[in-house]
This record gives sequence, structure tokens and C-alpha cells, in this order.
Amino acid sequence: MSLSPPHPLRSLARRIVPVVLAAHAVLGAAQPAPAQPASAPHAPAACTPAGCGSVVVAPVSQAPPDHGPCTSPEPVVCMIRKETPQERKVTRDQRVRYHRLLKDMERKACAMRARGSSEENIARTLVKMRNDAKDIVRAGMTPEQVAELEARNQKKYGNPLGPTADQLHVKYGSWEKVSESATRSSEAVDRELGLEFRHCSCDVLRAG
Repeated sequence: MSLSPPHPLRSLARRIVPVVLAAHAVLGAAQPAPAQPASAPHAPAACTPAGCGSVVVAPVSQAPPDHGPCTSPEPVVCMIRKETPQERKVTRDQRVRYHRLLKDMERKACAMRARGSSEENIARTLVKMRNDAKDIVRAGMTPEQVAELEARNQKKYGNPLGPTADQLHVKYGSWEKVSESATRSSEAVDRELGLEFRHCSCDVLRAG
């Protein structure tokens, strides 16, 4: 009996989306942290439960794949622009799941601070959560894609999953900034998919 071909969206999700998310998981952790008000280093701007986390701000682009020169300095944005509208829809759905992880990480940080955990312990926990998520994303990649990504990370960071908490501490100079970098989402990538990731205050996260 002949087997039916795999559904095209499932195939796209396994072939394209993991590459986009895994690539960004490394890029997001390595980007400079945005300036934070000195008076409130741990408190993102207050927002309502419906207005923080992953927020849809625009429809998925229906433009045809663009295989010409890319004008964005963000490699992941260039990859998205080469996708079809269907592929971009799958990519956005996966991006929303990635945002949910970041929100869970913020919730974890709030709970740890409430228990009096040190900033170092919080930062190490968040980096581990993010690295664990990268490993899960890569489960949907081909062996060749995994090998290429891990080789690049191994060469740059000495770690196939990307930068360690200690490497990020050397880069940023404080454990608070390491925590901020771990929960950051690329605005350029989100904007390309019609999304925003809005940080939540601990009060909102506790109420949610």
C-alpha cells in the first residue's frame, strides 16, 4: 500500500521553522541589552494581561518570496523574506510559541526574586531554560542542520548550544543584564512577522 505524502505545512514546520528559531535563540542572547531606567532595573513597563507577552500587531505579509539582495542586517529577517506567505504563517505560529517561553522565563524570574534568590542564580536559571528550549527546537531539524548550527556555536562559544551564563556575564558585566539578555526577543524578527513581544511586570504575571 502506498503512503500518502506528508502535509506541506508539517513539512515546512520541521524543515524551515526550527532553523529560524534556533538561529535567533543564539542571536537574541548575544545582542546588546537595551537601556533600562536606573530606578527600576528589574521592572518592565506595566501592562495589562491582554497587552503583554506575544501581541499580534499586523497581518502576515502576503508578498511573494524575495530572493534578491536583503536590506536587513538581521539574517533571520532575510530568511523570512525568502519564504512564501504560507511558510511565514507557520513561522509566525512558532514564533508565538517562542514568546510564550520568554514569558514563562519572566514569570520564573519574578518567582525567584520573590523567594530572595540571588541575581546570579536567577540568570543561570534563565540561560539554562533558554538553552534547553534550543535543544527542543533542534529536535525537529535534520541531522545536517543540527551539525551546521552546533559547529558554528562550538567555534564561537565553545558550546554547541550557544553562549553560557559565564560568557554572557563577561560580555554584559552584571547578572541582571544576563537575565535581560536571556528574555530578549529581536524586534526586527518580530516586526517582520507582524508581532511584538511586550515584557510583563511581575504584578501582571502573578495575576495571570
